[in-house]
Amino acid sequence: MKTELFLSQEVQQYIHAHLDSDLTKIAFKKSPFEDISMSDLLTQIESKKKTKDKLPTWYGTENILFPKKLSIEQTSSEHCASYKASLVSGDSLIDLTGGFGIDCYYFSKNIKQVLHCEMQEDLSEIVSLNNQALGVENIKCHTGDSLAYLAQHNQPWDYIYVDPHRRNDAKEKVFFLSDCAPNVPEHLDLLFSRSTNILIKTSPLLDIQAGLNELKNVKSIHIVALHNEVKELLWVLEKDYTGTIELIAINITKENNQLFFCSLDDTSTSLFSEPKQYLYEPNAAILKTGKFDAISKQFNLHKLHPHSHLYTSDTLISFPGRSFTIEQIIPYNKQEAKKHLQNIKANVTTRNFPIKVEEIRKKWKIKDGGDTYIFFTTNIKNERIFIICSRT
Repeated sequence: MKTELFLSQEVQQYIHAHLDSDLTKIAFKKSPFEDISMSDLLTQIESKKKTKDKLPTWYGTENILFPKKLSIEQTSSEHCASYKASLVSGDSLIDLTGGFGIDCYYFSKNIKQVLHCEMQEDLSEIVSLNNQALGVENIKCHTGDSLAYLAQHNQPWDYIYVDPHRRNDAKEKVFFLSDCAPNVPEHLDLLFSRSTNILIKTSPLLDIQAGLNELKNVKSIHIVALHNEVKELLWVLEKDYTGTIELIAINITKENNQLFFCSLDDTSTSLFSEPKQYLYEPNAAILKTGKFDAISKQFNLHKLHPHSHLYTSDTLISFPGRSFTIEQIIPYNKQEAKKHLQNIKANVTTRNFPIKVEEIRKKWKIKDGGDTYIFFTTNIKNERIFIICSRT
C-alpha cells in the first residue's frame, strides 16, 4: 500500500463520506482512484469505523491512516493507554511491540523520548505519518526486530514496554507468556540489562499465578477494566525487586475510576451474615484479583457465603462496584419462584448458584431489563435464595 496516496484530499473525503455506507454493496464497485484498489479503500473505511469509540482522537483527526482491522482490535483503547502511561515517567522508553502506536502516543506525554518498534514495515510507516498528523515530535519509529535492536544497542532506557503477541503460528490464542511473541520470560535478562523498569501488558485471561510463575522481580500487577470489562493486565517489574507484590484493580467508567488496592499475600478473613439492607457486587477488576476476603475487611462488609462473592451491610457505603437496596430475600423453591418470578421483567445475576441465568430466564419467562435486579445465590446456611433489589 502506497500510504502517501491516501493522504490526498479527494481520497480522505471519499473515506469520510462512506463511513456509514454498506460496505458489502460498494465492495464490488470499481475504485474511483486509479492507483488505489477498492480493497485498500475498504480497509481504511472499515478500520476507521472501528476507532470511533475506542480511539476518538485518531477518528477525529484529519489525515490519519489506518491499518487492517486486526491491528485496531488488538490495540489498547485510549482510556486504557492513558492509565498505562500514568505508570511510567523519565527520559526514555522503548516499546518493543509498537503496533498502531496508541500506547506510544500516551507514553510520549510522560516520557521525553519514545522509540516505537514494529516488525511490519507498512504499519511502522503508518504510525510515523500519523504522529505527524497528531503533532507528536518525541516518538521515533524503528522497523525491525526490537529484541535484536536491544541486543545491538547498549543503550539504557528508563522503561521497556512490551505487549506480547498472543497467537501462535497456527493463529490459535495462547495463555502463557512463554508461548507469546516475543517470549518475555526467555529474554528477561536482556531486558533487565537495558532497563531497571519493565512494563508488560498481557491478556486479561492470563491467570495471575501462572504469570508469576513465569516472571521475576514483579513489583505490582494492575488489573484494568473499562466499563466493568477487564481489558488487560499490566505487570510492573523492577530489577532485583523481591518485596511484596501489590495488586491494583481499576475499573474505568464514565463517572469515575473505581480503585482497589491490596497486597498479593493479603491474609484477611471475611465476616459472614445473612443479607442486610444493602447488597454489593464488586466490579470485574476486583473479582479478577481473587482477594475476596480483603474486600470484606477493607470495606467492613459481610459476605453472604465463602463462595458467593456478594457483600452486605446495614449502612450504605461508597463501593467500587454496583450497590443495591435489598427489597426482598426469598427462598428459591418452586412455589416462591412461581409467585415472584413468573413473567416479570428484571436484570438477573447468579453468584454461587447451580442454575445458569439463561435457564432461570427460560424457566420463569423473565424478560431482560427494567429497574428490578435479582441475585440468585447461596447464603451462609447453604440455602439457595434470590434477592430482589433496586439500584441505590
